[in-house]
Formats: sequence, structure tokens, C-alpha cells
Amino acid sequence: MIADSHCHLDYPQLYENLDDVVKRAKSKQIEYMLTICTTPKSFEKIKLIVQKYEFIYGTFGIHPHEAKHNEAIDKKLITNVINKNTKIVGVGETGLDFYYNHSDKNLQKKIFLEHIHAASELNIPLIVHSRNAEKETYEILSSEKKNTNLKVLIHCFTGSSDFAKKLVNINCYISVSGIITFKNTSDLEKAVSFIPIENLLVETDSPYLAPTPYRGKSNEPSYIVHTLDKLSAIKNINKDSMASYTTGNFKKLFNIK
Repeated sequence: MIADSHCHLDYPQLYENLDDVVKRAKSKQIEYMLTICTTPKSFEKIKLIVQKYEFIYGTFGIHPHEAKHNEAIDKKLITNVINKNTKIVGVGETGLDFYYNHSDKNLQKKIFLEHIHAASELNIPLIVHSRNAEKETYEILSSEKKNTNLKVLIHCFTGSSDFAKKLVNINCYISVSGIITFKNTSDLEKAVSFIPIENLLVETDSPYLAPTPYRGKSNEPSYIVHTLDKLSAIKNINKDSMASYTTGNFKKLFNIK
């Protein structure tokens, strides 16, 4: 039993052939998928997906790239949308991306905080994107977690060992993607080796970041088995146990019975 904790099933590469994508995932023992929202428009498809497939869950949030187009988003809107659907189990993806800077940094921080406050108010997990923003991401999360019940999942972790340790110290969950199967990722492997099994999840981020041997192709949830293989090797734990641990962490974090 495997959980893909982060995919984008509403994207055309997957949505246009979703029944086949789901069938291939089930054949690889993927029992849970979380399809992640990036814009209000994407949420309309996500609602249809989670209604159709019992084992697929969703989120609502605004990707940092889209912050400049969604300045009016606030916690009331996020709260109202999520409360209308019990299969919307998280807030995000949100966070900071200072690599591309498609949106102003201060605006990204403002909307990130609005998502944080909504997740805390709802007592459901926050899915965080962080690229070239380790310092700022950690400072905001550590400050906000001090006096709240905030639950955090850092998605597609590619950070440093120091960042991993800091995130674990504030009790964040951390998800790894197919990037760990790429060549020349020894620093990332080292960072992942520091993350306790109790904090680990796996994801595809499909249709992006297809793992080896599918690198360069459109990714899909069934390919997550290759990420699990690599993670098992890094942690020196057999694949079945790794699948059990990461799926258990997924169900615990998102309160899925």
C-alpha cells in the first residue's frame, strides 16, 4: 500500500487520461493520492476528481508563482471553500519561491501567512513549497508554529542537511520526490538520510519530475515505486516497510481512516 502525497491530476497530461492513469497507479498498489491545488481554477477540476474517486483527496491553495494573480485570497475564502468538502484535506500548495520570483517576495510572504493561518484555524495540514528560500521559510514556520496547532508538510524536499534538521526540530513532515533518483544528488541523499522515518512521505509531483528511468517524460503516480526504491536504499529499509511507514505517516497527517 502506497500513498502519493503530492500530484497534480488536474493538469492536462494526467486529467485527459485520468482513468488509465488511476488504473496504472492501482496496479502498483498506490492506494491513496493527494491532488494538489495551485489556482482557484485548478480547484474546480480537483473537486470533480475527488468526487469521482474514493481514494483520491485534494487541497485548496495558491502556488507562490500565482501570488500576483490572487492578491485578494484570504483565510476566509480558503476556510469557506475547504469546509464545503470533507475530501479537501489540506491547505496548499503555498510557500516561497525565490528562484523564479514570478511574484513579489513580500506578496509571497503575505499570502503564505494567510494560508498558514487558515490551516491552523482549520486544524488541517499545510503543504509548503520552498525553493531558494530556506531561511525565510524556516523563520516563518518556526514563528507560526510556536503558539498554534499547525501541521506542516514540506513537499518535494531538495534542501540542505541543515534545513532538514531544522524542519524536523519543529516537527514538520517532509516529502521526497523522484529527484532523489537523479544523478549527482549525493548532497540531497545525505540530507534525506537525516530525516527520521516518522517524518517521511513520498510523492511524484506528477506530471513533473519523473524519476529515473522515466526522466524527461511526463510523470504519473505509478512511477512512485522508483522513488520508494531509492528512499529504501538511502534509509537501509526494505521497500515494503518503507511503503508502510510513509503511507502510515500520510494517513496520520491527513487524518485518513
